[in-house]
Amino acid sequence: MSFSFVNSISSPPQTNSLFCSPFFSLYHLHSYSFSSLYHRKESYANGRIMRASRFLGDGKGNESVNFGSMGKKKSGLFWVSSRCSSRRSSSCSSSKEEEFESEGEEEEEEDEDEENAGSFCVLPDRWDVLGLGQAMVDFSGMVDDEFLERLELEKGTRKVVNHEERGRVLRAMDGCSYKAAAGGSLSNSLVALARLGSKPIGGPMLNVAMAGSIGSDPLGGFYRAKLHRANVNFLSEPIKDGTTGTVIVLTTPDAQRTMLAYQGTSSTINYDSCLAGAVSKTNIFVVEGYLFELPDTIKTILKACEEARQSGALVAVTASDISCIERHYDDFWEIVGNYADIVFANSDEAGALCHFSSKESPISATRYLSHFVPLVSVTDGPRGSYIGVKGEAVYIPPSPCVPVDTCGAGDAYASGILYGILRGVSDLKGMGTLAARIAATVVGQLGTRLRVQDAVDLSESFAFNLASSTVRTDVDSDHISSL
Repeated sequence: MSFSFVNSISSPPQTNSLFCSPFFSLYHLHSYSFSSLYHRKESYANGRIMRASRFLGDGKGNESVNFGSMGKKKSGLFWVSSRCSSRRSSSCSSSKEEEFESEGEEEEEEDEDEENAGSFCVLPDRWDVLGLGQAMVDFSGMVDDEFLERLELEKGTRKVVNHEERGRVLRAMDGCSYKAAAGGSLSNSLVALARLGSKPIGGPMLNVAMAGSIGSDPLGGFYRAKLHRANVNFLSEPIKDGTTGTVIVLTTPDAQRTMLAYQGTSSTINYDSCLAGAVSKTNIFVVEGYLFELPDTIKTILKACEEARQSGALVAVTASDISCIERHYDDFWEIVGNYADIVFANSDEAGALCHFSSKESPISATRYLSHFVPLVSVTDGPRGSYIGVKGEAVYIPPSPCVPVDTCGAGDAYASGILYGILRGVSDLKGMGTLAARIAATVVGQLGTRLRVQDAVDLSESFAFNLASSTVRTDVDSDHISSL
């Protein structure tokens, strides 16, 4: 089989194979190098692959570890400060937070999985998924092309702005209808995952958490409260006198979104005892690619990934944004090349990670990345998606929908992949189909969050199809795409 390898990344040498998992390439991951940053030790690689095998079974339908079995126990009940239990942070102004609540996402208002407010909370012995990402409050609104042209904004791009630029755009939006929500790419995925696993359908309820950086301002309290309502525990303490970051999401009638990110003064994430303890008790640790934009955060990511590896967790990385990859290419590959068990990317991001030209197909990028990372998920918009394993690519057809807002589609897709892994699924096609259905559901609505009832319906349908299906997708089947 031939691959198109270009620029500075070379083809990994061929070695003998050892296949032990339906998801992860369990071939002998040899030592090779792209540059001095990307050396991978053979002993470490084999350890990572065997860890993936332990979680995901032997590829023959034998039972794998059930992530969801680590649930809430009576011994996990304890009194906590307001940062864990309260809907409102003690550092926040109640009246200001009520203002944010009134402009919150429409689907949040109909939450049926909302936890009871109280002076205590229950934390599980282990987290099924812990995400480390940017905690950003989204201000989302519908605009026309003329609005973007007037502000000289390039449609469909993501741009980091300063305080003055953010103010200029918000002033221009004065009088427009927009919503405030606890946003961020990773939080979208985590909320969708928590909602998919909010009921014991196909397995125990899932325990989902996030760590990141928020300020001690009203927006920080708003962010924590919103995630808490969605059954995602936000574990990090607010930074004293810090300001929480925001993202302005401008969606045009053609469902394209333009994003303006303001990182705030609370944009540094430190590796403290709270984060270290949480990482050591998680089954899947997810790193959001946008974090590479934050100063010195690569040090935190490295320490957290090392702790995850030592604790036996799988490490997933979201590519997040093509410009972010281009600016922090070496940092990305230091993490992807040495720690990642799973990578989520769209076709452009996958190409950027490979240093491929725009002429290269997403199939080639998926296949190529899967030589370095055991499981690769690459979305290609309305053309479908691919799951890369062992140098091959399983094609996943798109799920039909009428697009309303494409913002959050990739985040929703990632939640489906994570949900399938946590439920011990060995049918790649079925898992990818679920992910595509979740993405289509989000694209067909206004807003980035998977709604509660939609999540329940999807998880019930998935469990039914999984139970009634006797066909499993193997990486050597005819579902594997070819050039």
